[in-house]
Amino acid sequence: MAMVSSTMLTLGTPAPEFHLPDVVSGETITLATFADKAALVVMFICKHCPFVKHVQGELVRLGQDYGPKNVGIVAISANSVQTHPQDGPEHLKAMALELGFTFPLCYDESQATAKAYTAACTPDFFLFDRDRDLVYRGQLDSSRPSNGLPVTGADLRAALDQVIAGQPVSPDQKPSIGCNIKWTPGNEPNY
Repeated sequence: MAMVSSTMLTLGTPAPEFHLPDVVSGETITLATFADKAALVVMFICKHCPFVKHVQGELVRLGQDYGPKNVGIVAISANSVQTHPQDGPEHLKAMALELGFTFPLCYDESQATAKAYTAACTPDFFLFDRDRDLVYRGQLDSSRPSNGLPVTGADLRAALDQVIAGQPVSPDQKPSIGCNIKWTPGNEPNY
């Protein structure tokens, strides 16, 4: 397991477009899917990563708590099935159903979406405001599988609450830390 940090994409960056299949419904999910939402969370996760497993209960709670507050949420897995077949669409579907995700979980087979977002690790979080400009990127909270801190989602929740209230999001943001995205051999990004 190679542990890496978020790239910390520049705040204000417009949300990159994507067209990805939801592993549960088969429906194509795009930015337009969330056009009426006041905010959009894009998270990069996978099934096998211990960092994702550590926070998966909080991911479910985020969907339950913020979906009703007009926040769009989409989870994306970009791990190569060549090297990590356990992160393939059928396993992701089982994960989404088992956990009860209330948001789409998409599979980025080409890894183009992960590259467009400069996603580097699982989990990696990006929050966009109503105009789809990046206002937060980085960690869910300070909890890690080995540090004993509770998983609260405090950092992302604070940013979400600020966006919903129409307030600026604090630029004091910490990178997420997790397993590196498993790039298809020869498809590694240069960031």
